[in-house]
Amino acid sequence: MRAPGVVHHGTRRRRAAYRRAVWSGAEVLVTVGVVLLLLVAHQLWWTNRQARHGAERKVQALEREWGTPDPGSSGNGGGAESGAGAAARSGGDAKDGTGRASGRNSPSGSGGGGDQKQPRWSQAYAVLSIPRLSLRVPVAEGISKANVLNKGYVGHYKGTQQPGQAGNFALAGHRNTHGEPFRYLPRLRRGDTITVETKAAVYTYTVDRTMSQTSSRDVGVIRPVPRSTVRPSYGYTRPGYYITLTTCTPEYTSRYRMAVWGKLTSMRPR
Repeated sequence: MRAPGVVHHGTRRRRAAYRRAVWSGAEVLVTVGVVLLLLVAHQLWWTNRQARHGAERKVQALEREWGTPDPGSSGNGGGAESGAGAAARSGGDAKDGTGRASGRNSPSGSGGGGDQKQPRWSQAYAVLSIPRLSLRVPVAEGISKANVLNKGYVGHYKGTQQPGQAGNFALAGHRNTHGEPFRYLPRLRRGDTITVETKAAVYTYTVDRTMSQTSSRDVGVIRPVPRSTVRPSYGYTRPGYYITLTTCTPEYTSRYRMAVWGKLTSMRPR
């Protein structure tokens, strides 16, 4: 008959193995938790810090490349509107020196004002400024994540028009992580200004309409005459001089897109 309180060696071994398993499992969970916290910190803090710093340096580099503009060199009174800007305000065509319509739907932008030279792929060639958002960020050609968006830049949709050209100058930017230039895009209101600076000119657009949510495949929002194919009540029916800003929504997801539209209201040569 076994004496009370005596524990066999097999029982002790099982208990010890159980404790080791529990301890090992706890260590694994702690390690996984630390790794996840580091990943979150990297995405939400480090990528933003790195991208913003790089974007600021690129803006400064572009400004140095362009030099300080001479206020008296524009030939049209410094801040006077161009034909493209006046046409955009009036809803009509820009006119050339002979009074003929400039061809507002020309893909190349010929006769309608705007920058003529096609930027190289992933080249930063403009600066986007939005006072309402305290934003000043480079614009690069294309929407590659690795070469454009993840650098904290705003990307220009290939195939859409360039700044100041008739049609739609369409841009995309991250809403979260990697500089998140468009994080506060929903704060824009009708009448807010958007400025695009290039080596040739400074273009001012005025926010006109906002679509808070649409499908990520809604290509209508970046067409020459922007109009949603998912929600046709949002958009335009007449050609003009437009800018479109797009980003993901809701925050921290990429399920949907939001779009902000504006119209060109002035163009000043540098």
